[in-house]
Amino acid sequence: METKPTHEQAKLQLELFDMRREARLRQARDWYMKNYFPESFEDGMRLATPGTEHGTNVMMVLGYWEQACSLLNYGLLHEDLFFENNGEFFQVWERAKAIVPGFRQQFAAPHFLSNLEKSATRFEAWIGKRAPGHLERMREFVKQMRAQTAKAA
Repeated sequence: METKPTHEQAKLQLELFDMRREARLRQARDWYMKNYFPESFEDGMRLATPGTEHGTNVMMVLGYWEQACSLLNYGLLHEDLFFENNGEFFQVWERAKAIVPGFRQQFAAPHFLSNLEKSATRFEAWIGKRAPGHLERMREFVKQMRAQTAKAA
């Protein structure tokens, strides 16, 4: 974006950050980042079965970031400001994208996580211009985390 963030966009950005500090959401985010590495819809359902604490964790994290990304996609948030301060949403997408096709099909929900997906796609182009090679290194780091998690299990 060529424009500066408005006061309202900055305020909303700070409100989103403050929401992330809520204790239950923080717990869900922590579990998600340490444990959620699904390779398919079925794998995702096994790792976080609906109605379980893990299922609640996943839906809290996905719901939060889908909502935040919808604000971004509707122009209520400033794109550069959001991308500069919210890398977590991209990690959430990277882990969730394996479950999305199956979820959309199973539940006839073609728009499931569409705001998160759209924002992640834009972020890839945005970060590619500003920090070439960053995503590749980040993805490699996540592969290492996944391997360590698998060993510990």
